[in-house]
Amino acid sequence: METRVAVISIIVENKESVEKLNNILHEYGEYIIGRMGVPYRQKNINIISIAIDAPQDRISALAGKIGRLAGVSAKTAFSGVTSDEQ
Repeated sequence: METRVAVISIIVENKESVEKLNNILHEYGEYIIGRMGVPYRQKNINIISIAIDAPQDRISALAGKIGRLAGVSAKTAFSGVTSDEQ
């Protein structure tokens, strides 16, 4: 199956959703290349960036699950880089 490289940008405005978010990310951990989180204390939000290499349907499913969390928004940017999963 073909995989794609993408970045999911996440903004967390509701701290009560953090545990659910972390559980979702753990569920997709095998596909995550790296994660960077930045707390923006002055605005009381967290900004998270996830680099991922997975089949496109898995990336979309992950972003959809994240976007349905209360007080959490997510946007995905896909690269043109693809490869066959081994």
